[in-house]
Amino acid sequence: MSSFSDNNFVKKLGELNNTQQSIQTLSLWLIHHRKHSKTIVQVWLREMQRVRASHRLTFMYLANDVIQNSKKKGPEFTKDFATVLPDAYKFATKDAEEKVKKSVDRILGIWEERAVYSKHFIEQIRLCKPGATSVPAETDLKIQRKKKVEEYVVTLKKKGFKVQNAEKSAPPTKRKKMDEMPSLREEIEAMPKDETQVVPDAEELVKRLADLEHSASSDAAVREKIAALPPEVSDINHLSKITDKETAIKLFRQVEDACILLSEYNFRLNAELEERKQVGKILYDFLTCQKEQVVKGEEKLQESKQRLEKVGVVREELMSHIRNLPDLTKLPDVEKGLAPLPSAGDLFSQ
Repeated sequence: MSSFSDNNFVKKLGELNNTQQSIQTLSLWLIHHRKHSKTIVQVWLREMQRVRASHRLTFMYLANDVIQNSKKKGPEFTKDFATVLPDAYKFATKDAEEKVKKSVDRILGIWEERAVYSKHFIEQIRLCKPGATSVPAETDLKIQRKKKVEEYVVTLKKKGFKVQNAEKSAPPTKRKKMDEMPSLREEIEAMPKDETQVVPDAEELVKRLADLEHSASSDAAVREKIAALPPEVSDINHLSKITDKETAIKLFRQVEDACILLSEYNFRLNAELEERKQVGKILYDFLTCQKEQVVKGEEKLQESKQRLEKVGVVREELMSHIRNLPDLTKLPDVEKGLAPLPSAGDLFSQ
């Protein structure tokens, strides 16, 4: 495959058409160059804004193919696309035909059905559609709040926390102690052990550790945006200062923008936490394998030392045997021939 560069990718996007072969070919090329996922996502969004409205759906099909087919290789594209999907959805549905809007919504529906992204995150993306209702009815707000509470309760139950029915139980007077929550090390050690696991690849582990340096918790730009949010979006006391509908709608939109910002950031933080757990598990397995290799190495070293001692003993015995052999230099010189044996007469005359 050809090497990756911004210009090369832009050229391929220009050649992209709405056929399955064209989309899958470019998708495979992008997955092959997944180490450039952040750049790929930014270029994809930038070029999507430049193409005509009818061609933006093809860009969404491409993103869908890359996201779903890259999950087995790694979470890079799933995480990086999540940062731009709200804007991409807004561009894809802007000035688009109803058929195109339904196709884009179908992509979101697939992501929700296959749990590619959380239901809450999909709902936040849908709120970015141009012309979407900016101020939901009070009943809709109650339904949304109830759904969010139910989803949060389910998440807590999956993590092993005991959750009481909020409608029946009295409000808690004291906050739960943080020491009741398991640490990351305890969670990793509690993960099921894979008996057939192979030794983790060191290069892949180093790459994933390096990627964590640019994770959501290190995103200073978003943290600054959150810090710069006006106080009225989080302080209920400001509601008493609202005197007209226009002010109420303006505040509601500010709250909605803050919710979207915080929801996206929370989603990224959750994804980072899961990635840290996975990397922690890989690191734990890697260290375990290395410790096992150290034990095996020490056993082999002891065996080699024992063999060396045996060879030393044999060597000493051999040297002792050599020292006890007769001195060959004292034997007659046989190279010039042996002296003639005496005759019988010589023997008897003597």
